Amino acid sequence: MQKRPTYSIEAVDNALQLLQLLRDGGTLRLKDAAEELGVAPSTAHRLLAMLVYRGFAVQDETRRYVPGPAMGVGPAGLSWTRLLRSLAQPHMELLSAQLNETVNLMVRVGTKVRFLATVEGNNVLRVGDRQGTVMPANRTSGGKAMLAELEPHMLEQLFRSNNAEIGGDTIPDDEYPKFLRELESIRGNGFAANFEGTEDGVSALGMALHNRHGQAVGALSVATPATRFRAVFDAGLVPALKECCRQLEIDIAANPAEPD
Repeated sequence: MQKRPTYSIEAVDNALQLLQLLRDGGTLRLKDAAEELGVAPSTAHRLLAMLVYRGFAVQDETRRYVPGPAMGVGPAGLSWTRLLRSLAQPHMELLSAQLNETVNLMVRVGTKVRFLATVEGNNVLRVGDRQGTVMPANRTSGGKAMLAELEPHMLEQLFRSNNAEIGGDTIPDDEYPKFLRELESIRGNGFAANFEGTEDGVSALGMALHNRHGQAVGALSVATPATRFRAVFDAGLVPALKECCRQLEIDIAANPAEPD
């Protein structure tokens, strides 16, 4: 048990406690931060603002704080992700059996996606297990599907801010307009594609998953060898994935433990 230093600095101690809360919980509201520290909301806000400035925290679209690039990728609400994985598993198994391809479940944490579960197809040549993998959200099909639902100011914060520079997530000036056009197309189509954007020889199609409030809480993707993607797409990949997401969203909406 570590002994508290004789000349401890309260503000530093409070900031470190906030880092621990972000690390262990994956998300933090201003009200909860103030209560945990026993300080006024204005004090908690100043502390969190410094963490944001230094890249240790980022505010998401719901104004909650999540781990920033200086902390790496946080756990993203462990109790909820376990439940989401449990809800998704039978749907993923059915979709994988229907398509005989690999199905992935992922959630977004800032500029990254964390793969929560994978169900592999039975083809000899197939995409392998991605569970536990962390990848850039703007390069994966599921990640792009979730990013497409964010407001422009949130995209700016994620990919064009000081935090993005600290974490190496900045999208350059000459590429950012193309990125925004791709997200606009994704919103219109209802799905996102990844053609060897994360790995040579692998393509994928992803769709966002929503809670009962219409908020994106995760995504499903179907990954195939690039040489087989067109045949799978033409055989009904989009309607099959769309129906799987619809059925899973019914289960998510019916579950009271979803994040709010």
